[in-house]
Amino acid sequence: MRRHARRAIILIPLIVGLQVVLDAAEARDAAPDALKLNDLEYLEMPGLNVMLAHDYYPEGHQSGVVIVQNGRRVAANGDMRLDRTPGQWQPVPKVGKRVVDSASGEMSVRAEFPDESKNRKGFNPVEYPDLRIAYTMRVRPEGRAFRILVDLDQPLPDEWIGKVAFNMELFPGLLFGKSFATETTSGIFPRQANGPGTLDESGHYQIAALATGKRLVIAPESDAQRMTIEDETGGGLELVDGRGEHNNGWYVVRSLVAKGATKAAVAWLVSPHAIPGFLAEPVVQVSQVGYHPRQRKWAIVELDARDEARRPIVVSRLTETGAFETALSAKAQEWGRFLRFRYLRLDFSAVRKPGMYVVGYGNRRSHPFRIGPDVYARHVWQPTLEQFLPIQMCHMRVNEGYRVWHDACHLDDARMAPVDLNHFDGYRQGPSTLTKFAPGDPVPGLNRGGWHDAGDDDLRIESQAETMHGLALAYETFRVDYDGTTIDQANRVVEIRRPDGKPDILQQIEHGALTVVGGYRALGRFYRGIIVPTLRQYTHLGEFSSQTDGIVFDPKIASARPLAIGGGVPGSPDDRWVFTERNPRRELSAAAALAASARALHEHDQALANECLAIAREIWNTTREDAVAPAPWERNRPSARIGLAVELLLATGDSRYAVYLKEQRDAIVKHVGHVGWIVGRALAAIGDPDFTAAVTDAVKSHRIEEQRLESRTPYGVPYEPDIWGAGWNIQRFGMEQYFLHTAFPAVFTEEGMLHALDFVLGVHPGSNTASFVSGVGSNSTTAGYGFNRADWGYLPGGSVSGTALIRPDFPELLEWPFLWQQTEYVLGGGTTDFLFLALAADHLLNRDH
Repeated sequence: MRRHARRAIILIPLIVGLQVVLDAAEARDAAPDALKLNDLEYLEMPGLNVMLAHDYYPEGHQSGVVIVQNGRRVAANGDMRLDRTPGQWQPVPKVGKRVVDSASGEMSVRAEFPDESKNRKGFNPVEYPDLRIAYTMRVRPEGRAFRILVDLDQPLPDEWIGKVAFNMELFPGLLFGKSFATETTSGIFPRQANGPGTLDESGHYQIAALATGKRLVIAPESDAQRMTIEDETGGGLELVDGRGEHNNGWYVVRSLVAKGATKAAVAWLVSPHAIPGFLAEPVVQVSQVGYHPRQRKWAIVELDARDEARRPIVVSRLTETGAFETALSAKAQEWGRFLRFRYLRLDFSAVRKPGMYVVGYGNRRSHPFRIGPDVYARHVWQPTLEQFLPIQMCHMRVNEGYRVWHDACHLDDARMAPVDLNHFDGYRQGPSTLTKFAPGDPVPGLNRGGWHDAGDDDLRIESQAETMHGLALAYETFRVDYDGTTIDQANRVVEIRRPDGKPDILQQIEHGALTVVGGYRALGRFYRGIIVPTLRQYTHLGEFSSQTDGIVFDPKIASARPLAIGGGVPGSPDDRWVFTERNPRRELSAAAALAASARALHEHDQALANECLAIAREIWNTTREDAVAPAPWERNRPSARIGLAVELLLATGDSRYAVYLKEQRDAIVKHVGHVGWIVGRALAAIGDPDFTAAVTDAVKSHRIEEQRLESRTPYGVPYEPDIWGAGWNIQRFGMEQYFLHTAFPAVFTEEGMLHALDFVLGVHPGSNTASFVSGVGSNSTTAGYGFNRADWGYLPGGSVSGTALIRPDFPELLEWPFLWQQTEYVLGGGTTDFLFLALAADHLLNRDH
């Protein structure tokens, strides 16, 4: 969160300021002045934490040795590597169980190189060398510093001397413009990667080192970031800009393993400067949008666990003169410990007067937010509908005033994928294409409709269907007739902020149906996904239309003049591949989306609505879930046929679907946590009091479990932090809560839904209190993982994954566009759940007015 000095107009008694200083000094005096092993098995002292193998996600810069310095993660991925500046698809080690010595504080872990479990058969860009290394990595506290030691079981083969090294990655976002120095070189960390460099024998770009030496000092001018790394083997250190080869790389410090080395083959002394008595600054967490006057309002303050000082939380109304008018000043509730912090919570629901407000705690202050009955009526859900979704539309040119977001793209979609293929992004094509098309055949009708799944630019059936489904439910529930966009399918042109007299939401549902229905029509089944064939195209950054040449591939050209794929050469075989699969659950879920969409589209495009409904019925009649063994994570889930039955019942009124649902009563009751919100929408149509009573009893038990989970965090929502941000899951929880509340109002209040909305809009853990929805609220995520991430851009209305967990206890949301687990945009529920949630809040809070 941005830091603001408290304005002079706020008068703080001298005695309060003095007490703050005394309290902080007392806490600092009591803190240890050396690294100690804590109960969570990492080294800790005020201002410094060192983790070893708590995380194992090297592709996401979360593995090996991790350093949190003065409240910010500054280094990660400290481990052995074969590559000078590894990227996402380089070999990584297989890491064993961490072992700790409570007496010495040493942490250690056994590892073997490489981890061949990641070597998937088929189309795999990872090259696994003929090399086996086994080693032990140790981290030992040395007062306010620590040593990293790597012991190899055997010396390296001669051919690997000069290649195998210990790497540590430094987070660039904190270092731009800061200095570095060795005993021979000094310089500034550059904002962009700068040459010179050369191509190695494999064709990889090797950028010249920023510095070499035996002792590296990082950001000596900054007390918060100063760190010294010393190589104790004599081989020396190299500082390299990892972005020379990979746009999303970090700075890398590395030292090579010497010939014949085994014991202490790597030996570093790392000395990060910890500010004496460091205490994390209090963080004030409120919704960056604001609140309806009558909704529950919580201000949450996140405190360093050692911060014993307690100050009142002050809610102030902004006046026209710039003065702050105190609306409420009160002692907060001590909520307790969560992750590594302590939390205070103030309920300021009594503040109802419309206006602009801030919440203050000591000298910390929130961004301004609004209280008003129309707080969700504008600037909240609209950016998702009028900007994010149009920008993500595939096969269309998207204009916004003077700006062209992208030209009409992927007009060469798509060629049938090769058989027996395991694609690097997880798509699998079995021994058959499951269609009349042979591998490599152009499949007509796939170059219409769909949205790019924002990070990977592909069209997954579940992302397309979920987006349609969410939009259909939003339209059906709230009759959203908002019109801000021209969508011209005939000419493949979208004009943002140019109304065309048609509800945008229906045109977006139509756009989804064009790809889902079009794919079914062409293939005789749903596609699994449509994605580029090469890694070069997959890592493409920039506007979509340059990812392929837009020309359907002609094999005659290839035989006459072989062309490289992904090189931007017209006529090359760069067309995206379409994959198919046998997956009954996915087919049933996609059919449910079509049935719901048919209800929404019936007045907008009756023919398309009829086709959606016909496909949904066909899937109902022909798909058997027991035809394919379920994946392990699906074995304890209810039948996907339940969701399709609900949507078909609501679309057709056909009693056979009600009969089926009643037959599934026991399964519905057992899995009510998954399907209660779905079935609740159809209780009136089912019309069976005994069935309704059974489901109602089940959701009562489910609500008790929800309350238990909600009580485990200060945020009032079930929240289990993980490597991936939980924003999308919280949005989905909120959307489901709306339907549970409307179906079972005596069991579920509106508060669960509203707490979920608050969480997404800024009331979440960590020092970055930005709204997860870009461009929504006074402070929002504006460095997003979308197609414009290389430009540090954002996509208005896109929902990012959100605050992630650096295990075991550090919440983090970096201002950095290349961490998909924190700032990626996606389609499906990650988009439409927020739109629905904001509409639902506006509807429920104003329904009696």
